[in-house]
This record gives sequence, C-alpha cells and structure tokens, in this order.
Amino acid sequence: MRKSFLLAQPLSLRSSQRQVGQACRDFMFLVLKAVLLVLLLPPVPWLLAIVAGVVLVRRRPRPARWLMIGGVVAIWVSCTEGAAQLLSVHVLHVPAGLHKAELAALRQQGVEHHDVAVLVLGGGANPNVPEYDGDAALKPWTMERLHYGLWLARRIDAPIGFTGGVGWAANGMKISEAELAQRVAANDYGLPLRWVESQSRDTRENAHYSLPMLASSNIHTVVIVTTGMHMPRALRDFRAELPPGMRLVAAPVSLRADATSEVLDWCPSFHGLERVQYALYEIFALLAGH
Repeated sequence: MRKSFLLAQPLSLRSSQRQVGQACRDFMFLVLKAVLLVLLLPPVPWLLAIVAGVVLVRRRPRPARWLMIGGVVAIWVSCTEGAAQLLSVHVLHVPAGLHKAELAALRQQGVEHHDVAVLVLGGGANPNVPEYDGDAALKPWTMERLHYGLWLARRIDAPIGFTGGVGWAANGMKISEAELAQRVAANDYGLPLRWVESQSRDTRENAHYSLPMLASSNIHTVVIVTTGMHMPRALRDFRAELPPGMRLVAAPVSLRADATSEVLDWCPSFHGLERVQYALYEIFALLAGH
C-alpha cells in the first residue's frame, strides 16, 4: 500500500505541475491578447500618431503635421457607423440576413423532416450586475442574439439550442452563458432551450461541442445565429467541425441595411466606435487564424 502511494505521488505532482503550467500559459496569452487589442483597436493607434506628431513637430514639422491631422481624421472616422458598415460589407463580407422565402423553406423542411435546429452562439456575460441583485447577466450582444434566435425558432417552428460556457477572459463568472440563456429563454420568453452546451470558451469550442450534440439528435440543418460581424469567423470554425450530411444556414443579427448614405452615419457616436472596434477585432482574429 505504501509502495503504491509513493509510486503514485510523482505522477500526481507532475499532473499538478502541468496544470499550473497550462494555467500560466493561458494567463500570459490573455494578457498579451489584451495588450495587443488595446494597441490595435481605435482610438489608441490614432492617439499615438497624434502624440508622435507633437513630439516631432519641431524637428520634422511637415510629417508631424500630417501625423496629427491624420490622427484626428482617423479618430473621427473610426467612431462612425459608416466606417463600420464599410468594414462589414467590403472587408468581412458579412452574409445577408434570411429572407421570407428562406424562412418558409426552413419551416417546411422542419415540418416534413424534423431535422432543422436554431443554434445561438454566446457573446459574453457580466458576472455581477447590480440591477439583478448582483447576479450574472448576458451582455447586450448575447441578448440580441438570443432574442433573434428565439424569434426565429418560433417563426420556422424549430427547436433551439445555445452554446457558450465561461469565456477565456470571463473573470469572476460562476455560471455559464448557456445556463443564463436557458434561464432567460424559459422565464422571460416562455420558450425553453432544447440543447444547452456550457463547456465552450470560444467560437472554435462552440463548434466542437455543439455540432456532435445536434448530430446525435438527427439534425441535418443548423441555423447559426450570431452577430453579423462575427458570422464569417463562426462559419469558418463550424465548417471545420461539420459532420457529414449536415449543413449550415447563416442567420446574422445586428445588420445595417444602409449606414453610409446619411450625414449622421459619418458623425462620431458611441455605437459607431463600438461597431468599428467589433469589425476590426473580427478582421484581426481572422487574419491571426484565431
């Protein structure tokens, strides 16, 4: 008995060391990612350009003036809905939303074959929300996806699932996004989720854990619901995990039919900056293969 305990102890220590090492690597990855995002996403790059112009204005006045003017213009543009729309359409190539004919076809397929499902992708949660007595709550992006997913499930008469655990950067979260979504769907909308996937921490794991679960329920058509700017990356990751005989239908939410033709589309706003940051985040993630 004592001998077996002594033999087992080094294995346990090595396992603990590996877990600690992995936790350290995950932490360093999150820190590096956070720093890079701060440096790459507006307005920080343009503020740094203005600061560089101020520093160089005496030694190199002409380049310094261009840096300052360019920085100011870039800050203005990066806070507009128009810039976000151009990035979404011409860089990310966000697919269009579902039309009435497509909804009717999905409904008919579901009625005839019972093999259509709506799958909502999580987009984050807040761990401590005062207005809910300190309870956790889904972030606005996630609530928007869930609301549309539930509306869509009723419209095409299909079951609905949600995929989302505790994200990599979700500090302090004690409950998964999927569990929160299940609570909201049942209590606030009266439409319980059929599938709840709560292990995933990012989009790749959303696909890895949720698709086999749907395949085991004989689902052949998965209607993916996520924010429009996130859809290209979501489709890439889900296609990489797609089981044979299953197809994906994109159902993006938070689209803009036209956000470039009005004067206000090119005026700075909170939502403009938020959408530009989101679009750039997705572009960088696709370029990095994340």
